[in-house]
Amino acid sequence: MMKKVKVLDSLINVGTFKEFLKEVFSISEKEDSSYVCVCNVHMLLEAKNNVEFGNILKNADLILPDGMPVAKALSWKYNTFQERVSGMDFLPLLIKECENNKKSIYFYGSTDEALDSIKKRIYSEYPSLEIKMYSPPFRLLSEKEDQDIIKEINQFNPDFVFVALGCPKQEKWMAKYKGKIKSCMIGLGGSFTVYAGLQNRAPKWMCDNSLEWLYRLKLEPRRLFGRYFRTNIKFIYYICIDLIYKKKR
Repeated sequence: MMKKVKVLDSLINVGTFKEFLKEVFSISEKEDSSYVCVCNVHMLLEAKNNVEFGNILKNADLILPDGMPVAKALSWKYNTFQERVSGMDFLPLLIKECENNKKSIYFYGSTDEALDSIKKRIYSEYPSLEIKMYSPPFRLLSEKEDQDIIKEINQFNPDFVFVALGCPKQEKWMAKYKGKIKSCMIGLGGSFTVYAGLQNRAPKWMCDNSLEWLYRLKLEPRRLFGRYFRTNIKFIYYICIDLIYKKKR
């Protein structure tokens, strides 16, 4: 079990990229049904402001420190170095390791266009990998539709279910179906479109200097400006309060 430390009101696992990759496969083999959260600033603030979502994050089997601000906050607060474990970096390695270890994957979420592109890439690079996919409609599903999806996933019996519904919807979905879907579910959000080649990733120097958010803001200014402005300022404020309190103690 990987160590957990507190950031804002949530506990996040800490460790190296390789340790997280190893732990995900360990959880998949040990647990009948589990879920993994890839935690960024948005998720931490959602958990702080919403008790129900906070409990969802708390009950996750593993929580990865996604986003450079989260990794930096862990490093500053605990006087250590925590590398960023980005979902966009984690997904390609997960897929590669699944083929190496003969594990199967069910992709749930995103768009048909993204899933088709992912399928073509996987068939080209990892032809022996067993995969199945489904893009749900952008509306509330009926109880029958929900049950049909659970049945289909369990019949396929994947080792992993990669979920891309966006935060907090994907985390709520995974928590709802823990114990019902017999697999390790991992919330990977926008990683699907990047892996599919439908959205470019920020240059490495921007990722390394906590500026990937600026690159994404340039791509989607209308959708992301308000969210980034509110969440980043709140996160910085809360982290500063934490550090001041720690120094006083």
